[in-house]
Amino acid sequence: MRKNAFLAFCFLLFAFSSFSQQIKRYNPDTIRTIVIDSAVNIRSHHLNAQDFIDAVLADTGFYKAFRDMKKYSFIAENRIYSYDKKNRINGKIYRKIQYSHIGGKHKTEYLAKRDSGSMYKSNGKYQLYTVEMFDYIFNNAYNSDFVKGPELDEGGGKNATYKQKLKTLLFAPGHKVTGIPFISSKSEIFSKDMREYYLYEFARGKYLDTIPVYRFKVIRKPSTANNDVVINELTTIFDTRNFQILGRNVNLRYSNLFFSFDVQMNIELIKISDELVPAKITYQGSWDVPFHKTERASFLIMHKDYRE
Repeated sequence: MRKNAFLAFCFLLFAFSSFSQQIKRYNPDTIRTIVIDSAVNIRSHHLNAQDFIDAVLADTGFYKAFRDMKKYSFIAENRIYSYDKKNRINGKIYRKIQYSHIGGKHKTEYLAKRDSGSMYKSNGKYQLYTVEMFDYIFNNAYNSDFVKGPELDEGGGKNATYKQKLKTLLFAPGHKVTGIPFISSKSEIFSKDMREYYLYEFARGKYLDTIPVYRFKVIRKPSTANNDVVINELTTIFDTRNFQILGRNVNLRYSNLFFSFDVQMNIELIKISDELVPAKITYQGSWDVPFHKTERASFLIMHKDYRE
């Protein structure tokens, strides 16, 4: 049971690698939404590296943004692709969904729904754990049972604990994620033991053409061995006016005899009625676990037309 649960977590986590030729057209990189003006000397702004680190570690805004979706009606467009071993598309899912919040009740209406290829098993369940992850993290975000933070919760089936660990890794990068072989201590990139492996870069620019932002980038040093770290890059976008986090780009990469993965994740938030809510989420990649078929998939998730 424990072995199966760990493999399930591997499937959920290691579902993303580089498919630049397919995903590039969706502009997946949070950084590309930002026009960088220049590198910035943070001391001249009366800041230091620890200010940014403390803000990243203390942030709960990303998870709160997903919870706050329940206050609004909005339209979600979800595109999911699976790929064969030659990176050719062999499965597609498209959903355009109207989520409504009326009189304290939630309503889900499919405006468009198209599937092709081998995305489902004969019993109607998803072929890919990648898509199961998508369904759990993002579709459930609008349901009333998706209310706790990214810390571990009890219950929810044999894979629940591993899904909760995944939530921590997605919504609270930089924190230690316990109970994952080879990875747990490496996820805590701001710890005393891990800081020596990273460089910090600071820049300023504009987000969505109008919002002044800082870009804080944590990058693996070129001299660092690949398997000394699991987070290769963590880029965080801060509103200069209030230090709120508006965007995040995470690249996770690791390889050993048991598994390998290369994960790219981007999440962008926008402000509606003084509250942050998700606007764009993208993933791309693959996992490779022994004795299991390699999964390759990419997602583009767009939320728009928010209204109370």
